[in-house]
Parts: sequence; structure tokens; C-alpha cells
Amino acid sequence: MLYAQITGWGRFLPPAVLTNEEIATVVDTSSEWISSRTGINARRISHVMNVDLAHVAAERALACAGISALDVDVIAYATTTPDEIIPNTASLLQGKLGAANAACFDLNAACTAFLYSFNMVSDMIRAGSIKTALVIGSERLSSLMDWANKRDSAVLFGDGAGAVVLQASEQKSGFFQGKLGCVQDTRGLLAMPDFGMHAVAQHRPLEVSLDFSGREIFRNAVNGMAAACTDVLQNSGTSLDDIDLVIPHQANTRIIEALAKRLEIPMEKVVVTLGNYANTSTASIPIALCEALEEGRVKPGMTILIVAFGAGLTWGASLFTWADRVTPLGESDVALPTTDKTGLELILEAIEVRAEAAKRNSSV
Repeated sequence: MLYAQITGWGRFLPPAVLTNEEIATVVDTSSEWISSRTGINARRISHVMNVDLAHVAAERALACAGISALDVDVIAYATTTPDEIIPNTASLLQGKLGAANAACFDLNAACTAFLYSFNMVSDMIRAGSIKTALVIGSERLSSLMDWANKRDSAVLFGDGAGAVVLQASEQKSGFFQGKLGCVQDTRGLLAMPDFGMHAVAQHRPLEVSLDFSGREIFRNAVNGMAAACTDVLQNSGTSLDDIDLVIPHQANTRIIEALAKRLEIPMEKVVVTLGNYANTSTASIPIALCEALEEGRVKPGMTILIVAFGAGLTWGASLFTWADRVTPLGESDVALPTTDKTGLELILEAIEVRAEAAKRNSSV
């Protein structure tokens, strides 16, 4: 029997930090308001394209696994902020990596997309159709934020990327149970309603504005993730006591704490990283996994539960067993072009660019 084992991991956070205090100088909010409601204290702001973040994380994951990009059979690129829609961003990453033998696809299930990709690719490995896959969650969410007008949403997100290498193994470790789903008729709770081909077909400017209903998202997120976790535990014959570590999507500490309480899992077993990075959407779980490894929280033989929700409202959970190795086999020297700009300077530029675009559109 084949198992889909994590053999490599890597993350990348852009260097420019944007604190709550700095946001409060341009957005009608306060540091206390943000941190008390979300648990977020800071986030990273990218000065480069999404694919550049993904490239560094992917190179680190490949080096960690000790393999060449030519060994990769599939690149699964999970993102809600692709640099291009046609062709997919995975093919752009393929070229940067030199992964000439890889099939490439993007997957958008909002914040659940990394988990969706992880489950799907793991099943492909277990079925024997591929041997090695690279799964990336990468976001440049700062490019979508309306920093001047949308306080509730702009403060929540950050940029970053995380990646894992999955390989076929006969060792009994790796992915062994998953559950994916979507709550019907909840699309309007978290959406960019006028940001797609429908607007283009009607020759209207794309409207980059995130709408969300916090209270309803909270309720559906906790219910959906709890149901997914219960399903994978029951179907795999795994008890809560068997779970050594939980890595949830990093959206809001209140949601994470509510989920842990619902499942009766102590917070000591839960990885929480959004205080420093905010919600990095598809990147949040692989970033948190990498941080847990760096901190020595992941041990050989551990049973790990990952769980997420996202716009749609999508939800899912995965169970996997960690193998023997918890340290990288190698390191990558791939790096981004440097910048001397701060996070605040980068968003001030974004606000100015958006204002200029709005003027042009209003004059048409």
C-alpha cells in the first residue's frame, strides 16, 4: 500500500511588516480594536508578485526534501490572488522552478484551497497515479484590500506563502483521512461580488471590494470545521486523545478558540500564528506547519489534524501521521529582490494608485 508522506516543507514571509499601530494612522481603527477582536498584531506586505513568494517557499520545500524540481509530477497552486487567470499561475511557477515534468493547476476554494489541494494530491499519490507533488498556498492579499474605506476587512489579511512536498512511501505515515465540503447558499457572506468575468463582459471596471458578514461567518466556520473534524475522526477510528497537534486556518483567534472548545481539544495542542502574520488565506496552514516544525512542536509519529474554512463557504479537514524526519535535508539560496520600503509605505502607495484609478474610471 502507498502512503502520501510529507517530505519537504518551506515558507516565506515578505520582509515589510505592517503593525496595527501603523494601520491606525491611515485607517479609522485602533490597535486595541484589531487585536481584541481578531488576535492580530501585525502582518506582512509584499513588494513582489504572488508567484515570487510562492517560488521562494517552493524552493525551500524542495531543498528540504532533498529532491530536484524535475522530480515533481504535479504542482498544485492554491491561491485566491493569482497573478494571472489565463494561463494559470502554477505554470508560471513551473518555469521559475524548472519543473519541466510537472502537470500544473491552480485551485481556488478561498482559504480552504491548500487543504483541498492537499487532500486531492494525497489521494492521487495513494492511487498510484503520481509519485511526487508540490502543494503551495500563496497569497498577495494586500493587493485586494481597500485600505482607505474598508476597515473591517483591510486589517484582517497579510501576504505570504507556504509549501509542502508530498511523496509516495510504503512507510505507514502521511495522509490517511480527509473530508471536504461547502455550505450551500452562503456565498454572499464572504465575497468580492463584482470582481470577475461577468463585470468584464459588461465592460464595467472591476470593483475590488471585499464584503463579509462577520457574525454569520463565525457561526458557519465553527460549525463547518467541527463537522469536518468529527467526520474524519469517526471515519478513521481516531479518538480526540490520539490527536497530538491541530493546525487550523489562521483567520481569527476567537474562531480557533471556539473550535477547540467545541472539539474539547486543549489550546496547548493548537498552533496559532496569526498574531504575527494575520490571515494569509491559503498560505496560513503551511506557514503554521513550518513554524511548528521550527519550534520543535512536531515530533516523529505524531497524528496531526489540519482544518480550514473559506469563502463559499468551503470547509475541510485532513488527518495525517508525521514520519521520522523533522529537519530539512537541504537549504535553498533563492531570494527575492530586496526593498527598503516599509509595510506602511507600500500600502500608502496602494491607496494612491487606487485613488488615481478611481479618478480615471469616473471620467470615462
